[in-house]
Amino acid sequence: MSRIFCQMITTGKLIRNYRKEKGLLIRQLAAFIDIDQAILSKIERGKRSPNRNLILKIENILNIKKDTLLLNYFSEKIYNEIKDEKIAYKILNQASQKVKWGNNKNNLIRETKRKVK
Repeated sequence: MSRIFCQMITTGKLIRNYRKEKGLLIRQLAAFIDIDQAILSKIERGKRSPNRNLILKIENILNIKKDTLLLNYFSEKIYNEIKDEKIAYKILNQASQKVKWGNNKNNLIRETKRKVK
């Protein structure tokens, strides 16, 4: 599936598409990831949100490229949180800067600890 396509559909629909692509019934995937098939059905229909660990299990079981579902999952969560804000782009930009700053800060801390050892 193309990257653009993945970003335009819900995580649940994306899971359903990958599951069907692999030829699995909903009950089969539910058994593999150890959840009730009714819960998986709700996730696929967008009535329930999966958690991060479940997303990682599904990626692994369906042999989906690493972080494909996780990226869609988090971007969907962020989108739903800020979609109605007039300053949504500014929020995303500032969050991006904070992530960069946090990553740089963590890298500096790790590098400092290595030098001290």
